[in-house]
Amino acid sequence: MAGLIKREDIDEVRNRTDLREVVESYVTLKSAGIGSYKGLCPFHDERSPSFHIRPQLGTFHCFGCGESGDVIAFVQKMDHSAFTETVELLAARINYELHYEDGGPGPKREDYGKRQRLVDAHKVAEEFFRSQLATQEGATAREFLEGRGFDEQAVATFAVGYAPKGWDSLLKHLRSKGFVDEELKLTGMFSEGNRGIYDRFRGRVIWPIRDLSSATIGFGARKLYDDDQGPKYLNTPETQLYKKSQVLYGLDLAKKQISKTRQIVVVEGYTDVMACHLAGITTAVATCGTAFGTDHIKISRRLLQDDGTGGEVIFTFDGDAAGQKAALRAFEEDQRFIAQTYVCVEPTGADPCDLRLHRGDEAVRELIELKRPLFEFAIRAELKKFNLDTVEGRVQALRQTAPIVAAIRDSAIRPAYSRELAGWLGMNNEDVNRSVAASIKRAKLPRNTPSEPTPATNGVHETPATPAFERPDSRDPVMRLERQALEVVIQQPQRLNDEQWQAFYEARFMAPAHAAVHDGIVAASTAGASAASWVEVIREEVPEQLRSFVSELAVSIIPASDEHNLTRYCSDIINGLIELQITHRKAELIGRLQRAEMDPEGEEYAQINRELMELEMRRRILRGN
Repeated sequence: MAGLIKREDIDEVRNRTDLREVVESYVTLKSAGIGSYKGLCPFHDERSPSFHIRPQLGTFHCFGCGESGDVIAFVQKMDHSAFTETVELLAARINYELHYEDGGPGPKREDYGKRQRLVDAHKVAEEFFRSQLATQEGATAREFLEGRGFDEQAVATFAVGYAPKGWDSLLKHLRSKGFVDEELKLTGMFSEGNRGIYDRFRGRVIWPIRDLSSATIGFGARKLYDDDQGPKYLNTPETQLYKKSQVLYGLDLAKKQISKTRQIVVVEGYTDVMACHLAGITTAVATCGTAFGTDHIKISRRLLQDDGTGGEVIFTFDGDAAGQKAALRAFEEDQRFIAQTYVCVEPTGADPCDLRLHRGDEAVRELIELKRPLFEFAIRAELKKFNLDTVEGRVQALRQTAPIVAAIRDSAIRPAYSRELAGWLGMNNEDVNRSVAASIKRAKLPRNTPSEPTPATNGVHETPATPAFERPDSRDPVMRLERQALEVVIQQPQRLNDEQWQAFYEARFMAPAHAAVHDGIVAASTAGASAASWVEVIREEVPEQLRSFVSELAVSIIPASDEHNLTRYCSDIINGLIELQITHRKAELIGRLQRAEMDPEGEEYAQINRELMELEMRRRILRGN
């Protein structure tokens, strides 16, 4: 087994990997100023974007939860992978050859990181299944797909395949590619019996399930033959790669359109996703054998940029009892979205695949266009439970539906639904309004949409103080200037001239946290840190409690709209820092001068006066006087 990866190779992988490209595999980003981007944090659930990155510095930081670091740290946290495995994965991504301290060429294929091996096995399996679809035995699967309205092009787009009936067809194929049984047991593609492992998927149509980076991490399989005693649909079980509560089928194909249109359409099955995409609804996704839950919402919100400025989530369900139940279950999760939520229920019970097959693409598009607000659907579904022809029935219905109206986040929409509910019940508006108001009071629900981030330095969230360093108060002008100077030097070190650098080296920072970061910057500069590793070296030079603070400073928004204004801002801030140092020094000298007045003819008195005059001249030059 190879030793540690050489430090210079780690730095090279970090420097060559595009942080923005990697992060956008998981998070929708939008511009947050020159060279800065922001989005909803992938590490905690939030309603306003507080996750920032600066690709040119290779740094990310969340002002909400404090997570921070470089591209290696980001992938480690997202994939729950070890450091070495992550570096190897990123090196493979950019086709970079790693070298190790013991002189070895790196891990042999059979020793490669477990996660990557699992990914490789799934890729080989997908290719195998696709090849089997073209065989004579695969004719039944081809007929099934054709019968559902999917031609060769559609099948190729979604990489649909076929699992042969044999007990070890895939097993033999993967063994022939160098995979061993201990690895294959971890993939979820095999079951285990007294004689060892055997193919989990046999005689079935196969759909590859991919993650946001488009890597295949599992499979969905539909049975074809009457003698198959298994369930109609069989999915990969939970594995290191595949977590069904965190996976949405079709998201790899839909993510760009979801981000662009800020719409996501949630359907119920693999063929429904295919039908929607082929009909032009390219934002369609589906859960994989589980209800649409909290983790699915987190993923969706990050892609939608669900920050209260638009977006819509559309659920489609069959018109039968199960579909109604699923829609109401989705309604229970509605409060986790800021985007408007809608539901489409086809009255005849046809799913999108059936609609497209029997009535064409236009019928699928019409289904989505005829969406109804999820609140309206939930209210009407509740009203159906009561006899509205009686006073008792109407009163009971009001008691059940008022809390639903009260739960509407948008205070501008809530009164409109109160009026609608009054009309549906045949009651006056005042009675309904009182009932809704009482429900709001009982539930203590917020009356407005989620607030924007609390104003802080540069308009971003403040994070809690570190355990060992009190957080500087940004309302203090001196603290604010110190922080701004650190932001400039960390983010734009190339804009400082030699004189400014020298002044920065000599600067004395009042806040202990700022002083520690200043010392880290000086150490990084003295060590000759490269531009690409600049922030990471500074992070390593400061106390561990301040590493997240360094990342925060590295991604904080600098208020400049273009390069010219950015250069001017940086110069003004550094000059302001120099003037602050002059002010500090003058205060010290004036104190000494007062003490030296007992001997006004002495050398010390004259020297202090000379230095005061020099400082004043320097201050005037800075101000352009």
